[in-house]
Amino acid sequence: MKKLLAAVCISVSAFALAQDYSVPAVSPRQKVEQQFSMSKITIDYGRPGVKGRKIFGELVPYGQVWRAGANSSTKITFGQTVNFGGKNVPAGTYGLFIVPTEKEWKVILNKDFQQWGAYTYDPKQDVVDVTVPVNKLADKQEWFEITLNPTDENSGNLVIKWDMNQAEIPVKPAKLDTVIKIS
Repeated sequence: MKKLLAAVCISVSAFALAQDYSVPAVSPRQKVEQQFSMSKITIDYGRPGVKGRKIFGELVPYGQVWRAGANSSTKITFGQTVNFGGKNVPAGTYGLFIVPTEKEWKVILNKDFQQWGAYTYDPKQDVVDVTVPVNKLADKQEWFEITLNPTDENSGNLVIKWDMNQAEIPVKPAKLDTVIKIS
C-alpha cells in the first residue's frame, strides 16, 4: 500500500510539473494573415522593441540591408500573383528586407526566406525591390509591427512601423480584371 501511495504521489507531482512554461522571447514572433482578393497574404516576423535605443541610423544602419524584424528573416507569402508597389510578383514565399535611409526605404522581396537575419543576404536572389517614402509617426511605435490594411476588397497596403517611422507599400492583384471576372 505504501508503494502504491508513493507511486501515485510521484505521478501527480510529475503531471503538476509538466506545465507548458517558457521564457518570454526578447523579440517575440508574430504571424499576420489577411484574406486578400482571391487568396491570402501571410507574414511571419520577429518583433524587436525600441527599448531606449536609437533605431534607424544606429541599430539599423542607413544604407545597409536589414531583415525587417528580428532573428530569422521575415517571410511573406502571397497566395496569388500580386502587384507589389507597382511591380508584379509571382505567388510564393519570399524574404522581406529593407535598406533604410532617412527619407525612404527600399523594400526588397528575396527568394531566400530561410536565412537568419541578413547575414547571408544575396542581392542576386532579389525578385523585386520598391522604394517608398518614410513618414514620421506622431507617437512612438515601441514594438516593430507589420500590418496589412485593406483599402478595398482587392487591394491594400503593407504597413511597416517602428520607433517614429512608417512606410506603406500598396499591394493589389496582378491581374485585377481576371479577379473581377472570377468573382
